[in-house]
Amino acid sequence: MVQRSDERRFTSLEARIDAAAHRLLDRLPRHGVLGGLTEFLVFGIKQAFACLFGGALLALMIATKLAWPDDIGLARYDFLFLAALGIQLLMLAFKLETIAEAKVILIFHIVGTLMEIFKTSVGSWIYPEESFFRIGGVPLFSGFMYAAVGSYLARVSRILDLHYTHYPSRWMTVLLALAIYVNFFTHHFIIDLRYLLFGVIAILFFRTTVHYRVFRFRHRMPLLLGFLLIALFIWFAENIGTWSRAWIYPSQHGGWTLVSLHKLGAWYLLMILSFVLVTLVHRPRPLAATNQLPPLSTSIADLGETAQISR
Repeated sequence: MVQRSDERRFTSLEARIDAAAHRLLDRLPRHGVLGGLTEFLVFGIKQAFACLFGGALLALMIATKLAWPDDIGLARYDFLFLAALGIQLLMLAFKLETIAEAKVILIFHIVGTLMEIFKTSVGSWIYPEESFFRIGGVPLFSGFMYAAVGSYLARVSRILDLHYTHYPSRWMTVLLALAIYVNFFTHHFIIDLRYLLFGVIAILFFRTTVHYRVFRFRHRMPLLLGFLLIALFIWFAENIGTWSRAWIYPSQHGGWTLVSLHKLGAWYLLMILSFVLVTLVHRPRPLAATNQLPPLSTSIADLGETAQISR
């Protein structure tokens, strides 16, 4: 039976899925290699589930790149916009996303579209295909790419039951997010402050640890490392997106090339901006003193020996 704490963090459909998963997986050993592999498998499934919106959008980019009829009477970008809108509505209808999360994702769409309008105007990247649903040189589906990052961060906060220790003051993180967003515009005209921003991020979050529940146990990692891993996966997704020519950088006009690792830093900053926006809905929760855990073993065989989390 799903406990009240799970009922609060899951939507009704997610709670039923979680209960069904527990009925199946509770039969497996708690300790040893199999117990550790179970934790690892569940972690991967939950991550994929949190990426549902972004994964679906990326799959549509690939599919329409491989097979899109020219005589269909609908531009590819317009289809991506309508499909992304439909996916968002379906996630709400099937209670895979909360109304509060949808509001924040709308903010992501607006914030992202404004930046896209500016970035395309200065030639940072382009959208090479025609479309009807667009503002200037920016097709409206592009805002959903930012919304996909917000959707993941909002959903993973609930699904992995994230808690934090030594999280910085909220007003500090909001000021940092504003500075990051402003720098995306101003660095074209004045000095780029990204390295200063990296330093501020390191100072603010150096002591911060994120604690997450996978299946039976709660694990932890430095939040700065978590930020980097998420930014890295976004960079991988960006390479797929540019390969599909959903958008391209100037260096890719003559043919696809790997996106520069320099962009990884930009995604790191943008991801932190996204994370702070999500905290407007899912306020960072401190880890209760009774839930503090001893250091976790890094070996899969010993994963099952970590402190048990009550369900």
